[in-house]
Amino acid sequence: MNDKIRSKLLQKTIRTYFMALLFTGLIIFLPACTLKFWNGWLYIGTLFIPMFFVLVYLWVKNPDLLEKRLKTREKEETQKTYLVLSIVVLFATYIIPGLDFQFHWSAVPLWLVLVSTGIVLCGYILFFAAMNQNTYASRVVEVQENQKLIETGLYAVVRHPMYLAGLILYGFSPLVLCSYVALIPMLFLPVLLVIRIRNEEKVLSDGLAGYKEYMKKVKYRLIPYIW
Repeated sequence: MNDKIRSKLLQKTIRTYFMALLFTGLIIFLPACTLKFWNGWLYIGTLFIPMFFVLVYLWVKNPDLLEKRLKTREKEETQKTYLVLSIVVLFATYIIPGLDFQFHWSAVPLWLVLVSTGIVLCGYILFFAAMNQNTYASRVVEVQENQKLIETGLYAVVRHPMYLAGLILYGFSPLVLCSYVALIPMLFLPVLLVIRIRNEEKVLSDGLAGYKEYMKKVKYRLIPYIW
C-alpha cells in the first residue's frame, strides 16, 4: 500500500473513529439527560480506548486488514437484513441505560458493573486476537481474491471466534451501563448471529476452497460444546 493510499486510509480511520465516539456518546447520554451518568463514561472508555490502540496497530502493521474492517457494504441480502436488525438491537441497547439511569429502573451492584467491565475488555482482547490471526477478516461477508482458509489458533476451537468475541463484548455491555432492562434487546443478538453465521457459511462453502472439510474438522460454530 503506497503512502497516498495510507494517508487516505488514516483520514477515513480518524473520521470513522470520532464519528462512532460521538454517536455512541449521544445515544448514551442524551436519554440520561445528564453527563453525570458515570457508567456511560466507564463504558465509552472501556470500548474506545482499546479501539484507539487497535486502530493504530492495524494502520502501522496491517493497513490492508484495517481497510477491510472499515468496509460496511454487504453484498448478500441476508447480511443486509442482519445489518439493519443488529443496528436496531444495538441502538436500543445503548438508549435504554440512559433512560434507566434517569428513571431508576435498575440497581446493578458495583461489583457486577466492574466484573462486567472486565468481561467486556476480555471480549475485546479475544476480538483483536481473532482478527490478528485472520488477515482476511473483512467486516462484510465475502470471499476475497486469493483468500486462504484459516484453521489454526482460535479458529481451531470455533469457526467464528470474532462473533463469539462480539457476543461477549456486547452481551455484557448493559451491565457495564448499569441496566438490567437493556439486557432485553440484547437477547436478540444471538438469534441474529445464528442467521448471519448460517448465511456466511453457505457463502464460504461455495467459494472458499477447503471450507467444507474445515466445517467437519471444527465442529462448533460459535460456542464450544454448545453450537
